[in-house]
Amino acid sequence: MSITPRDLLGNKKKLDKILDFEDIRLEDISIDDLSFNGNNYDSYINLNSFLHYVSSCQISDAFNSIAHRSGVISKLKSINNLKIWGKVFTCKTDSDDWGTITVAIDRAEPNDILLVDVNNMDAAIWGELASVSAMNRGIKATFVYGCVRDMDAILSIGYPIFACGFRPNAGKPLGLGKIDVELDLENIKINSGDFIFGDETGVVVIPEKFFNAVILQTFDIKLGEMKISDEINNGISLSHIVGLD
Repeated sequence: MSITPRDLLGNKKKLDKILDFEDIRLEDISIDDLSFNGNNYDSYINLNSFLHYVSSCQISDAFNSIAHRSGVISKLKSINNLKIWGKVFTCKTDSDDWGTITVAIDRAEPNDILLVDVNNMDAAIWGELASVSAMNRGIKATFVYGCVRDMDAILSIGYPIFACGFRPNAGKPLGLGKIDVELDLENIKINSGDFIFGDETGVVVIPEKFFNAVILQTFDIKLGEMKISDEINNGISLSHIVGLD
């Protein structure tokens, strides 16, 4: 079913809805429910409401309990302290070639998150104009394993950006990089369609095949932490709760 701009505008308020945590149901959700397709409203609202409440810490713990991997890309940090999640669209380029990211912006689907692997930190490949262009295309965020620039604009426009660092110089619009390819970041292989989650603490990537299991395990972890928090607030010591007293 095709979605028109009128459909999206008419559903904007509903699509922003956040359920109370106790009302969330995650039965029959899938990674495709990260985006609204016209037929999956309930699943979309439940899944995205849940992700609104959880953190990169809880998702990493869940993935580690299932696959014995953290999923953490340790060098990636939030530039503007905005929490975001979604499907990855991959890009690989050199630091002297920011042109490749313009192609990636055009190739990515709305609601995708761009993940760009840059060969070094010598120059920035992302900035204000790229951010505005991506926002206008409906892309949710950009994660740059390299440097970004235009910090004054990035900190004010509300577009989530994660990067390893920032610097003022940039390369040229060469367009010699690769789009939609497997990346290898910190010994983690990442493909377009995988799940990525970023917040103030850090960035976690979950392979698509593990998505459902990790979400359900994250739900259990969140419930467990809520219970522990209640016990602490009722005067029980943390050492007692974890069995160390």
